[in-house]
Amino acid sequence: MCGITGMTLYRDATFARESVGKMNDAIAHRGPDAHGIWQGSQVTLGHRRLSILDTSAAGNQPFHSADGRIALVFNGEVYNYLELKNELSNYAFQTGTDTEVVIAAYQHWGIGCIDRFIGMFAFALWDEAQQVLYVVRDRMGIKPVYYTHQNQGFAFSSELRSLLKSGLVNARISESGLHDFLSYQTVHCPSTIIDGVQMLQPGHYLEIKRNTIIEREYWNLCRSIDPQTLSMSEPEVKEEIRRLLKSSIELRMRADVPFGAFLSGGIDSSIVVGLMSEVATKPVNTFSVTFHEKEYDEGDYSKMIAERFGTHHTEIKLSANDFLDALPEALDAMDHPSGDGPNTYTVSKVTRAAGVKMALSGLGGDEVFAGYDVFKRMYALSRQSVLKHTPHFIRYAAGKGLFLLKPGIATQKIAAALCAQQLDFPAYYAPTRRLMFEKELRQLLVHDGSAKDAVLSIATEVSSFSLPQLSTTSAAEMKTYMLNVLLRDTDQMSMAHALEVRVPFLDHRLVSFVLGVSDEIKYPKTPKQLLTSSFDNMIPSSIIHRPKMGFTFPWKMWMKNELRSFSLEQLQFLSKHSLLSEKGVMAMWDAFLKEDPMTPWSRVWPMVVLGYWMKKNNVS
Repeated sequence: MCGITGMTLYRDATFARESVGKMNDAIAHRGPDAHGIWQGSQVTLGHRRLSILDTSAAGNQPFHSADGRIALVFNGEVYNYLELKNELSNYAFQTGTDTEVVIAAYQHWGIGCIDRFIGMFAFALWDEAQQVLYVVRDRMGIKPVYYTHQNQGFAFSSELRSLLKSGLVNARISESGLHDFLSYQTVHCPSTIIDGVQMLQPGHYLEIKRNTIIEREYWNLCRSIDPQTLSMSEPEVKEEIRRLLKSSIELRMRADVPFGAFLSGGIDSSIVVGLMSEVATKPVNTFSVTFHEKEYDEGDYSKMIAERFGTHHTEIKLSANDFLDALPEALDAMDHPSGDGPNTYTVSKVTRAAGVKMALSGLGGDEVFAGYDVFKRMYALSRQSVLKHTPHFIRYAAGKGLFLLKPGIATQKIAAALCAQQLDFPAYYAPTRRLMFEKELRQLLVHDGSAKDAVLSIATEVSSFSLPQLSTTSAAEMKTYMLNVLLRDTDQMSMAHALEVRVPFLDHRLVSFVLGVSDEIKYPKTPKQLLTSSFDNMIPSSIIHRPKMGFTFPWKMWMKNELRSFSLEQLQFLSKHSLLSEKGVMAMWDAFLKEDPMTPWSRVWPMVVLGYWMKKNNVS
């Protein structure tokens, strides 16, 4: 896990080298072990290294092929690098890194080599002979790549803030990005909050040659499914899930540094730890954050799993105020503004302090195996044939009437679906992810707020494929909340402490297989039933049927007390922005203080974060 930067299509080589140097310095936290810059005839590449495989200086980057033709900067891991190395036995390897395997694979198979990689990665590869630069992002979008193309050149980086140091970007808020952020507390890929900066989409790469930039798709989540999976029996499905997840765990335990696993005591992390214990030759290091507040504490569950598998277990006892105290650091570490993230920052901080450089996480288990309540709701609504055939004017009246009768966020979302012209998956799904609707946006934005609805577009795209209903919801969750909130927050907050987080549930082989499983086998009668029954007897029923807890910060209380002046200061700063209505922003703050049911803390806090982020990064 590292950080990458680079420039091409520039006229001034001195400017390019200085620019990449500034971008590199901005992501020093991602790679404290080594750094480097290389400048070729048409490209300048930069790198910050966090060494996980072959920690010697031989693995430092930018990395070059023996003949000098290829230069590479690489972030992430190709987990099956040993298997690929065996296939490339004619190559004279000089290191034990997966970085060198990427170069060898490219020289043997060309850019098509990425189809063979199992892992999380973002890399830039310069081919001097072909005079072409490839910038690549992994299939699931676990590792980020931001880029910009301006008159002075094309630049890319692992972080948005790094690009702001390039000298190419005017630090100006994107109007459509602002609309998206206020709507969903994030900005959906490929857009970002900054005008002129984009994010490379998962499963895509850029080919930059002779002043031409072409974006190509090499993998598609919804097209990756084998249709034969639908005809498999339930025992066959479970056997394949066991095989794929165990393979995923085995590959992700390859490291030359101390590593462990996050253990919450929930289903996903418990199965990850159970499989790690089967593979490991010594006790697995596990880490749990426990709380003084008993209503949030999951320590008994994580301790039960640790004892069951004989792990070397570390409990990190925290209180809500510990998170409050760490909030300034967490906000400073935020690369792209997000309505979430401080919890990931604190957990990563204490894990890294325990001497661990890499940890496995259960992230993705809910999205792959239908673990959220939204799966049940979408499944039930898809079978409401009477509702689908109800005339629009009746549904519209019912939706408006329901909201007037019982105003609130939940009924607002139901009303939005009922009022849609066509009652289909996109109409059902998009409101479930909404933070604010057009009524609120019209009060906040100077312009009419008629930007494209990113989640509605994604839901429309995934529903165009012939997937099982639950898999359609999975694909929508993966391409919205998981990609643009969970994965981005995990990357930016863990890398703030130079901690690599690996996510075995997002092995693309496992994801593709489970998305092809029929609803009849997957239907969540109990939480993630297909996952738990595939690993029958691995974890106790008390874990499977335990109430879902999770730590929820007391934001409402904090924003009215300890964070009151801080929140007001950020909102006042934000309200001066030309795209926002000062009256609308301050009216929302007043409504929150008066406990208006339509203005919960969750609608105000992302605006506080945005104001702080803009001020911190000198964004106009």
